[in-house]
Amino acid sequence: MLLCTTLVLFLLVGGAGTASAHAALRDTDPRDGSVLDSAPRQITLTFTESVALLDDSFRAFDPDGRRVSTGEAKHVDGRSDAVRVSLPKGLGEGTFTVAWRVVSADSHPISGAFTFSVGEPSATPAAVYTGPTENTATSALYDIVRYLAYAALALLVGTVAFVVLCRPSSTDPLRRLVLTGWWTLLLSTVALLLLRGPYEAGTAPSSAFDLSTLERTATSRPGLALLARIALLAATAVLLTVVGRRRQRVDGAPVLLAAGGVLAVGLTLTWAAAEHASAGIQVPVAMLSSVLHLLAMSVWLGGLATLLTLLQAAEPLPASTVARFSRLAFISVAVLTVTGVYQSWRGLGSWDAFTGTSYGRILIAKLCAVTLLLAAAGFSRRWTGRLLMPEAAEVEAEAKVVERVSETVGGPATSAGESGDDAPDDVHPVSIPSSSDIYRRRLRRSVLAEVAVGIAVLVITTILTTTLPGRAAAEAAEAAKDAPVPGLVSASTTTIPFDVGTPGGHGKVQVTLEPGRVGENTVQAVVFGPDDGFAIVPELRLSFSLPSKKIGPLNAEVTDQGGYWGTNSLNLPLAGTWTMKVTVRTSDVDQVSVERKVKIGR
Repeated sequence: MLLCTTLVLFLLVGGAGTASAHAALRDTDPRDGSVLDSAPRQITLTFTESVALLDDSFRAFDPDGRRVSTGEAKHVDGRSDAVRVSLPKGLGEGTFTVAWRVVSADSHPISGAFTFSVGEPSATPAAVYTGPTENTATSALYDIVRYLAYAALALLVGTVAFVVLCRPSSTDPLRRLVLTGWWTLLLSTVALLLLRGPYEAGTAPSSAFDLSTLERTATSRPGLALLARIALLAATAVLLTVVGRRRQRVDGAPVLLAAGGVLAVGLTLTWAAAEHASAGIQVPVAMLSSVLHLLAMSVWLGGLATLLTLLQAAEPLPASTVARFSRLAFISVAVLTVTGVYQSWRGLGSWDAFTGTSYGRILIAKLCAVTLLLAAAGFSRRWTGRLLMPEAAEVEAEAKVVERVSETVGGPATSAGESGDDAPDDVHPVSIPSSSDIYRRRLRRSVLAEVAVGIAVLVITTILTTTLPGRAAAEAAEAAKDAPVPGLVSASTTTIPFDVGTPGGHGKVQVTLEPGRVGENTVQAVVFGPDDGFAIVPELRLSFSLPSKKIGPLNAEVTDQGGYWGTNSLNLPLAGTWTMKVTVRTSDVDQVSVERKVKIGR
C-alpha cells in the first residue's frame, strides 16, 4: 500500500507544476522596465511577508550579459519583508537584468527577474541566463518525502492514541505499526534535512551533501524545526521503550500519558512553526489551529489504519473498542471541521478566491475528498452500531441469517433439539456465520474505504501546503496594479477647467501626456466649450516647471493640429511632481492661465 500511494503521489505532484509559495513580490526599486538618468547604488525588493535570504539571492547582469559584482544581500533595517543589495559604481548605460531568489516565511522558495535601464534601453538586450529557478527532480523528491512524513506522523500518533484511548484487548499486531511510523518519520525527516538546501537553491539532489549547504540549512528556521523533530523522535523512542518494558497498562501511568501528549504536540509544532501557519495574519491563533488540525488528522487517519489492522487479525476485536474509536473519530472530525474552516478563511480571504485561485480550486478538491471520507465514516458508524445491538436483537438477527441459509439448501431450519431424521441425505452441515461476523466484515470494508480516501486527502493536503494562498495572491495582484508593465505605453490625462470671465468664455482643456514618464513625451490638448463640445481657440500655450529642482518653465511648443493642439517632442528630464501651466486665449484680448500638478514617473 505504501509503495502504491507513493507512486500515486509522484504522479500527482509531477503533474501539479511548480509549487507556489506564500510570499509574493510587492515592489522593486528600481521598478521593472524603468529608465533611469543615472545608475542606482542599490536594489531593493519588497514582499508581501517576511523572507529569508540565500547565499546567492541576487544576481545582476550588465547589457552584455556579464555578471555584475554586488555587495552582500541584507534585510532593510527594521523590516523582514524587504531586502537590499548594493551595486558598484560605473555601471554604464543600457539595460540591466536582476535575478533574485529568496525563501518565504512558510519555508517555500520563490524566485524571479526584472530589468531596468540606465540612460536609455539597449537596442538589443543580451539573452541572460539568470540561474536556476526549480529543479524538477529535487522538487518532486522533496514533496514525496513530505507526504511520507505526514503519513508517518498519522501512523505513529494515531496508533498510540488508539492503544491508550480505545484499549484493545491485544496490542501485539500494533507494534509493527508503531515501529513503521517511527522509522518512516525519522528517515523522512533526515531526507528533508538533506534535501532542504537543494530545494531552496533550485539545484540537483546531488548537492544535498554539500557541507556549506548543510550548515546553512541547520541554522535556518525550517532546518531548526527538522532538527527539533529528530530530537523529539529520539525522546519518543525512549518513551516507547519504557512503555514496552512495563507490564502494566499505559493508561494507568499518568506521567507516561502526559509525556506522550507533550511529545505529540511537539512533533506537530515542527510543522506549524515552518509552514503556512507561521506567516500571514493571526500567527498565534493559526499555529494553535494547525497543531489541533494535525493532531485530529493523526488520531483519525492513524486510528483508521490501526482499526483496519485489528479487524484483519485472527483474534476478534471487542465491540467496546470499536465503540470507543467511533466516539474518538467523531471528536476528531469536529476538531478538523472547526480548524479547517478557520484555516480556509485565513488562506482564502474572499469567496472569489475559491474559484479564482489555485489554492481555492485545490481546497475544493480537498473538500470533495473529505466529503467522501465522511460518507465512508458514516457506513463505519452504522456497522459499529450494529455490533453494539442488545443481545435480543443479536439473537433475532442470527435467526434471520439461519433462515436465509436454510432456504438456500432446500429445507426449513431445524432447531438444536429437533431430530434430523427427515432431512435429505445430501444436505451437509453448513457453517452459519453470526451477525457479529457479518457486521465485522462490513465494518472492515468501510474502514478500508476510509483509509483509501484518507490517503487521497493526505496527498491533496501536501499539495495545498505548497500552494500560494488566495489571500496572498490577492495582495500580490493588488501590488501589481501599481507597478508599470514593461513594454506597455501608459498615459497621463489631466482635465483643467478655465473661465476668461466673458459670456460663453468658459470650458475645459484635456491634456494627455504619453507615456507620462521621464524622457520624450507626446502631448495632445483638446479644448471643450461650455456645451462640452469641441471648441476652436486662436491660441493655446503649455509649459512645465519642477519647482523642487528649480527647472523650467519648459515650453511644450504645442501647435494647432486641426481639432487639437499637440507636439511630439516634449522632454521631461526628471521624475517628480511637475507644475503644468495652460494658457487659453479665446479672443484677441481675452485669455486666462491655469495650473495643475502632474506626476511624472521614472
